[in-house]
Formats: sequence, structure tokens, C-alpha cells
Amino acid sequence: MQQTDALLGRFLAGLAPLSPVAVWAHGSLAAGDYLEGRSDLDLIAVLPPPIGPRTVWRIAVLHARLRGEPLADGLHCTYLTPGTAAGAERRHLTWAHERLFRRTVTPVTRTELHTFGRVLRGAPPADVLPPVPDGELAAYVVRDQRDYWRPQVDRTGLWTRDVWVDLGMVTFARATVTVREGRLISKREALEMLPGLGAPEEVVADIRARRHGGTAATGEAWIQRRAELVRGYLGPAIDGLVAGS
Repeated sequence: MQQTDALLGRFLAGLAPLSPVAVWAHGSLAAGDYLEGRSDLDLIAVLPPPIGPRTVWRIAVLHARLRGEPLADGLHCTYLTPGTAAGAERRHLTWAHERLFRRTVTPVTRTELHTFGRVLRGAPPADVLPPVPDGELAAYVVRDQRDYWRPQVDRTGLWTRDVWVDLGMVTFARATVTVREGRLISKREALEMLPGLGAPEEVVADIRARRHGGTAATGEAWIQRRAELVRGYLGPAIDGLVAGS
């Protein structure tokens, strides 16, 4: 974690002149299954209002200065103010994928922050971020599976890529638990649950090996077979989850 801690330290030092109200980590870093060099650093920073053009420029300069640091390409941060924290549909300034744009803070992220968010600076999420209303989390993950992931299953070229296999399978398992039990689970827990959800054991073993240091299969024949297995599983599985919700 040395590189991770060093990057976070530089980021927090660079953000200090903007007097953040709070800085939080969510995702893998907060959930306890963070893998240095593989996992993203998912952050939320709450700044004093307003986030005007000068503040946007200073944020862009901060991230530009960090670009050469180890792991910096995986550091993603969304910027809120106390007055704009409410509302899952509101889009907020975000640095991710080495650029600035605007995106929402989803009910999943909001629930993560309230459940196991890691406070890096300032106030805890409960002091700033409204709780997620009953039913909103499950409704969101069902829409995400139906409207985003299900159409992607039909795009055959995506599923030869490790990142799509890993994220598609794990996200489905996490969504299933959220719909059935109303709670969030980590990626590690999701991976352990996949066999019980009928996922192909070869694919689960492949994901586990690549994420946790085992010997993963390689070769074009396996990559193509894996894509077929994943698509053959995820399509009906998502349809069943949506129909039963």
C-alpha cells in the first residue's frame, strides 16, 4: 500500500488550499478488498461553495500535476458542495479516466459511503450526505442491469476483454444480493457467491486467478470460449433478476 498511501497523501496536500469540508473513499479502498495496482481509488471531495471556474481550474491543475505519479491514472474523484450533495440525479464535477466531466453520485456510491465509507479528511458522510431512501438502491441496480448491462451482453467484442468479464460478472452478483437482501457486498464476496448463482466455474476460477495472484489461462481459444460462457450466463441471469424484481 506504499504507493497508494503516497498518492493519497499528495492528493490531499494538493487539495488542502481549497479547504475541503470532507474527503471520503468508497469502492474497494473502503470495502477492504482493494488491490494495489489493480483497483481504482474512488474518492469524493466536498468543497465549500461555489465550485466556480477558478475552482475547476485549480482542480484540473491538481490532477494534471499528479499524472506522473504511480497509480494516478486510477484516481477518480467527484466534487460536491454541502448544498449540492442531495439528489442522485444531480451531476457533479468529476475527474476520472484522466479528464474532467460531470456525473452522478449513484445510490450505490451513496450507500457505500454511509455503510463503510472511509473518511480521509473532515466530516463523516452522515453529516453531509442525505441517506438513500428505502427502495432506491434496489431499483437503481435493477435499472443498471436492465438498461446498461443487458444490452452490453449482445456486444460480442467486449467480452474478450478481462475488464468486461470481471466487472460484468461481479456487478451481477452484487446486484443480485442487493435485490434479494437489501445490502451491498464487496467484490471479493461477490466472487465467492458467483458459483452459487450458477456462474460457470471456469470463468469464476479465471477471475479469481487474475485478481488474486493465481495462474490464469491464456490463449485465443480460451479467450473466445470464456466470452461465450460469460455471455451465455449473463444474458439469462440478468433477464431473470429483472423479471423477479
